[in-house]
Amino acid sequence: MCLGIPMRVLSVDGFVARCEAKGVQREVSLFLMQEVVITPGDYLVMQDGYATQKVTAEEAASAWEIYDQILAAEDKINQ
Repeated sequence: MCLGIPMRVLSVDGFVARCEAKGVQREVSLFLMQEVVITPGDYLVMQDGYATQKVTAEEAASAWEIYDQILAAEDKINQ
């Protein structure tokens, strides 16, 4: 199973966006979203290096709240 990671767009150069989430930056392919206007400040869901969906800041924050809960639970299990 692959989880989509919400990331904030920092810059766009053609079909590549520089994105950031939780202090980690990645280059993300926009190839699958050619029909969507993407600008710095937008939020994208990234899977395997490809942007798959544009989301709101609230949706991105909600997803990260859930991911943080999953990671915290995993830490408890591994202690």
